[in-house]
Amino acid sequence: MRLRCLNNIIPTLPQNSPSPLTLASFFSTKTLAPPSSSSSSSSSSSLYDRIQIIRDPKVSVVPVLEQWVNEGRPVQKQHLRSLVRLMKDFKRFNHALEISQWMTDRRYFTLSPIDVAVRLELIHRVRGLEHAENYFNNISSNLKSVNAYGALLSGYVREKSVEKAESIMQKMKEMEMAVSSFPYNMMINLYTQTGEYDKIDMLMQEMERKGIPQDKYTMLNRMAAYIAASDISGMERILKRIEEDRHFSVNWKVCSMAASGYLKVGMIEKALAMLKKMEGNIPLQGRKSAFDFLLTLYTNTGHKEELYRVWNTYKPSTKQIDGSYACMISSLAKLDDLEGAERIFEEWEAQCTVYDFRVLNSLLSAYCRKGLFNKAESVLKKNMEARTPYASTWNVLALGYMEHENMPKAIEMLKKALLVGRQGWRPNPIILSACLNYLEEQGDVEGMEEFLRLLKNLVPLSREMNHRLLRTCVGSGKSVSKVLSQMKLDGFTTDDETQKILEIKPSL
Repeated sequence: MRLRCLNNIIPTLPQNSPSPLTLASFFSTKTLAPPSSSSSSSSSSSLYDRIQIIRDPKVSVVPVLEQWVNEGRPVQKQHLRSLVRLMKDFKRFNHALEISQWMTDRRYFTLSPIDVAVRLELIHRVRGLEHAENYFNNISSNLKSVNAYGALLSGYVREKSVEKAESIMQKMKEMEMAVSSFPYNMMINLYTQTGEYDKIDMLMQEMERKGIPQDKYTMLNRMAAYIAASDISGMERILKRIEEDRHFSVNWKVCSMAASGYLKVGMIEKALAMLKKMEGNIPLQGRKSAFDFLLTLYTNTGHKEELYRVWNTYKPSTKQIDGSYACMISSLAKLDDLEGAERIFEEWEAQCTVYDFRVLNSLLSAYCRKGLFNKAESVLKKNMEARTPYASTWNVLALGYMEHENMPKAIEMLKKALLVGRQGWRPNPIILSACLNYLEEQGDVEGMEEFLRLLKNLVPLSREMNHRLLRTCVGSGKSVSKVLSQMKLDGFTTDDETQKILEIKPSL
């Protein structure tokens, strides 16, 4: 479970973890060596090793698969399926989709209904919902199983598309596919996100009427809905039900959800009691996730001494805790303990083996909130002597300058982010909009052109962005022919909004 250090955090429901990998000839347990000049070198002992090295989602893994076959290596159906699942669990969705498609393109096996459901999810994540819908509509009827319908429903929930989700749920009911808790849990999750809490009660009543078991995910989703609605009595009813049902357990995730609910309505003492209970339920395995939640939740109680106690108690037994250092720095900054945040950063920097910019970003963000931009830029400059910052680091500074109404500096920082951003990376939309608004208001045609040119290297420009440049040119009395020609090349025809812009009189 990936954790973000957020205020009023409610734990993400756990997803199915991958089954133990016992394919010794396929997966290697050796420590990965640094990539050589050829990522698919025949010296690699497993296909997993070769693909694991390729971290850039823009780099295709198909050549690696092809070379494996050309070397006369065996390719088995279950191996490839396991590799798809593993890439998916690592959130390497593009590579997972490539492997899935290669399997059938190479005719190593025909798709099963479960394979179709997995590919449907991957298409949605990589190419978008419309492509996923087209794929679903074009598969044969014998492959449109409950798994495929469930994957499509999951996509609609992820997109918060209530009307489409309700439609597919109705089809599942009509086809007698909605006989387990899964689709109901998905809809409860959706209604929680959209604030339609009355519909959740109707769903749970329907489950009881149809004899569909309400599992732990049903309970946690319903509990999350009560928390979102600040309905503490409802949350406590679900908590009591979990405590009394022998099929459920009050684990640390349940305790953290309840604590976040109490914190949301200012019931600090009850939150603290629940956090103590949470500490008593932390397992040896998976301790890192619980540790990060504890840091965030104790921060929200305002009890700094408890935050330090938790840090000193659980940190020594936690491995790979770069993210936890980032969370601790953000937590101390929120409690106005900037000196403590600096000490934690220095402690991390003295012992880190791989530089994780999330930790630096958390300190920069703390400086920016205080308006300490000289300190922030000084720390960043020192780090730049040894390594190149990611786009996210410049994005932090851009946000800080924007919040302190220094738009020229915000634009400067965002340009630096755009220069180092990877393909597909986009800045915070609030910062992007603020910078574009400022350039347009200033009538800075050259600045707008440069900004959009940098942005275009990462993502296609929308019609609205082209219209911004067009308005800037018109308002400054500059020629628009070049902009219109480029819009035409990019596939944007002149519409009513374009025509209105062209009719605006220059402000000069």
